[in-house]
Amino acid sequence: MCKNFYCQKIYLLLFIHTLNYAQRLSIKLGKTIIHRMLFKTIRSTLTTFNSLAIAGLCAAVLTFSILTHEDLYSEAVTSDLDALSNNLSQDLVPYLSGDEADLIDIRTLLLRLEEYENVKFAVVFDKNYQQIDVHAGNTLQVDGKIDMTVDREQLMDIPFGMSSKNGELYAYKRVGQANIAEVGYLLIVNDLEKPLVRSKLSLLLKVLPLTFIVIAIGIALSLWLNSRLLFPLQKLAKLAHKIKETNDYSIDIKVHGKQEVLDLSSEFSGMMDTIHNEEIKNKRYTKQLMQQRKDMERLANFDSLTGLPNRQYFMETLRKSLSIAQREDDDLVLMYFDLDGFKGVNDTYGHEVGDKLLIEASKRTQRFLRHGDLIARLGGDEFLILLYNNPNDFVVSDIAQRIIKEISKPFDILEWEILISASIGLTRAKDASYNLSDFVSNADVAMYKSKLEGKNTHTIFVHEMMEDNKRKLMLANNLMPGLKNGEFELYYQPKVDQQEEIVGFEALLRWNSSEFGFVSPVEFIGIAEQSGKISEITYWVMDQVMQDTPTLIEAFGDETVVSLNLSAHDLRNSNLFEDIQNLFAKYQLRPQNIEFEVTESTYLENFDMANEFFRDIREIGSSIALDDFGTGYSSLSYLTQIELHTLKIDKQFVDNLGVSKRSTLVTTTIVEMAKQLNLNICAEGVETREQRDFLVESGCQQLQGYLFGKPAPLEAILKTFGTK
Repeated sequence: MCKNFYCQKIYLLLFIHTLNYAQRLSIKLGKTIIHRMLFKTIRSTLTTFNSLAIAGLCAAVLTFSILTHEDLYSEAVTSDLDALSNNLSQDLVPYLSGDEADLIDIRTLLLRLEEYENVKFAVVFDKNYQQIDVHAGNTLQVDGKIDMTVDREQLMDIPFGMSSKNGELYAYKRVGQANIAEVGYLLIVNDLEKPLVRSKLSLLLKVLPLTFIVIAIGIALSLWLNSRLLFPLQKLAKLAHKIKETNDYSIDIKVHGKQEVLDLSSEFSGMMDTIHNEEIKNKRYTKQLMQQRKDMERLANFDSLTGLPNRQYFMETLRKSLSIAQREDDDLVLMYFDLDGFKGVNDTYGHEVGDKLLIEASKRTQRFLRHGDLIARLGGDEFLILLYNNPNDFVVSDIAQRIIKEISKPFDILEWEILISASIGLTRAKDASYNLSDFVSNADVAMYKSKLEGKNTHTIFVHEMMEDNKRKLMLANNLMPGLKNGEFELYYQPKVDQQEEIVGFEALLRWNSSEFGFVSPVEFIGIAEQSGKISEITYWVMDQVMQDTPTLIEAFGDETVVSLNLSAHDLRNSNLFEDIQNLFAKYQLRPQNIEFEVTESTYLENFDMANEFFRDIREIGSSIALDDFGTGYSSLSYLTQIELHTLKIDKQFVDNLGVSKRSTLVTTTIVEMAKQLNLNICAEGVETREQRDFLVESGCQQLQGYLFGKPAPLEAILKTFGTK
């Protein structure tokens, strides 16, 4: 092999090792100038007592260098021979792949080994271990001993790869892919012992003179230091003590004479104690930083209010869980639920009560989860629960019902008794084909199905719900085209006084779609709210009502009042009041002829904004009616905070008059309460004379229902009821 090349590599590696050793030694003795100076002083003093230690150290370093040189040389030779044999075995593949080996090309290829002086010989075998060709290296040619016979038994004793034995290095490689397409074998034998001896002798010849020079210089330097550097160490100790006290490492040290080694050692130990104390401080600071890191990770992955995992953490966990479940053909169940009426609680009682309600609701929910199940707060009042281990429908429904029952119990928060409910949607991972987006979407669809069915219940997702969802999307897409194409129409239902004289009308929106036919307001109003298109529809209704109202006033008198409904989204529209004012000015209409109806739940879900809107409406002269009264919240305290004109008794109470004592009592109570608050009472859904008589006797001022007239277009109203 190339001796000069190996020697250069070895010298370079030895130089690097020496630098690393010196660097580690310097770090252990200290990083400051004072530490290094004290170390040099101590080393010089010790050298004075025994200068021969330098010679011993040099001998030890030399021995270590020789041993390291031997290891590095063997490693370098082995690495190079391994690479050479790999290249030759790959190049031999085409020459051994045919029916007959190409002997000339093989021999030509083996001639590459001529430039490697330490190769003894190389042998090429076919796949049946029959010798094909032999190449005698420079070593055998020089020695004149050519014994290159290797039978199959000897070959079997040599392991594949690189190995060494009796001062020889063996490279035994397969030609072709192992156990699949082997076409032969290559064996290269390299002389390791003689080149190594020559290399070590060469190293000694170069290093020994330098070693003797270093020893001589070290002894001379020790003697010189003994006479020149034994100045008063006591003064140096005092300076070191001052540095320890002040931590001022910039003090200039100028000492001459002798000093006591014992004092120096003592002060040096004190300095080491200072360093140790600093190390303790650093560990404490590191611990604080680690705790801060944990706190930051918790803030990033957990909800700060409830302490539950947040959306980001849950979605990442859900993604991994779906991947594992799909791989193992397992199933997961996702539970999506939110708190019915939470917005109203926030607006009525304040955000502090709302926050505490969320905390208590999350605690109640966790009581019914199994070990390993994961609950997270998605945002607002929405929560997600991941149920592992493929629970059956009975277990899933049981958990959902327990949560619903627990949430429906009263919450005692800051001396308030709060009543809410929960709507839950459930779905399985297999129904979503383990797709993360579809999995969450299916649970969301099932949850809204629970809300449509009256809330406080749970619904298990089925694929038919997606058809309902598609219909909602199609209806949402057709709302605006239907509005522009004149598919919407206003119907008016009369309101009568106790003498059954018409005193007003309620405007009701109808949609006769060209694609879907008649679409119930119960269906399309909710879709319009969810899709954010309710504001345009409300504006169209207000515009049409104010166009029709003069005609109704002309037919039924100047005191006729037409009412129209507003949704929760309308109350959150900052331009609503301005639009109303502009429409009044556009049609030259008195605000006293228009009444705005808002449901009880809509009002309480937008408490602050609704109060501000009501105040503005009252100031311009329009009236306000609270619709569906009695179906919302148990607390009536909000009635003392707003000024209403009309309370509308919901149809469900009217239907049960004379049938349910409870409904009859509630209706009577509402009427009496309204009298005490000087509010006008309007009962809707009146269909029988018995209902009418009871309501009139109770003191109800206005009545509305099929008994007095069904909703109809303006032309039909005028034709049926005539002019006043």
